Amino acid sequence: MDGSPEVARLVDQLERAMCGDAWHGDPVVAILQGIDFARANAKPSAKAHSIREIVRHMAAWTNEVRRRLNGSPAATPREGDWPKASGKGPAAWADEIDTLIGAHNALVHDLEKFTDAELNEPIRDPRNRKTGTGVTRYVLLHGLVQHHAYHAGQIALLSKI
Repeated sequence: MDGSPEVARLVDQLERAMCGDAWHGDPVVAILQGIDFARANAKPSAKAHSIREIVRHMAAWTNEVRRRLNGSPAATPREGDWPKASGKGPAAWADEIDTLIGAHNALVHDLEKFTDAELNEPIRDPRNRKTGTGVTRYVLLHGLVQHHAYHAGQIALLSKI
């Protein structure tokens, strides 16, 4: 990462959103600490997602961003947009948190191998905006930071219901 100041800034933003000093409030990992299985699994209404569902969704999209970062075409996450739970109880909940943190760590590890110039290269995303260009790695990664902040807020609110 030496000589790649923008990569370093993106890593910093991802770390702040997940486990660091986030400007918007507590980072995701801090919010998740102390949320037990019952609270994580609770749904305030049939139309709302549970904290567990949001955590699985965040992990799936973090993995999808990593795949796109590394050259895979844009797609819905292999795990699904809103993956189903693979188990019940506190152990399954702990595994879901670990999966999110693991996906985050793997993404950061991969990101640190890129140069600033590579951040401005388009990924294999078929979207064309008015400019006729697709999405760059830079835009993709900032989108994930925004995604994390959005869902951190949801989780924080759900943890208080």
